[in-house]
Amino acid sequence: MKNKLIALSTLTLALLCSACSTPPGMTGTSRWGDAEPVTPGERTIVITPDTHYVNVTGGDVIHFVDGDKSFAWAFDGACGYQFDLARVAPSGVLDHSVIAYVDPDPYYCGR
Repeated sequence: MKNKLIALSTLTLALLCSACSTPPGMTGTSRWGDAEPVTPGERTIVITPDTHYVNVTGGDVIHFVDGDKSFAWAFDGACGYQFDLARVAPSGVLDHSVIAYVDPDPYYCGR
């Protein structure tokens, strides 16, 4: 009986872990969006030493400017999430942590 309980517990744990994992094709930074070329007409957010977070919406393409450096990011993925922009910014662009709070994309999440 004890061995069956251990086996059942192990199977349950494995199923729970697989359900919580990142979906196929959504590995690395792609789970948060994609790098974009910087083009005119995008929303621009200037990051200063006092910037600790930014609020964006899924589907937004944002041009981030930090001093004389910049990058653009297209936010997509799950319905509402957050992550540190330093994980996706090109090396040397951000010198401190800036958390991106991403509201659900109304087109895909129905809000």
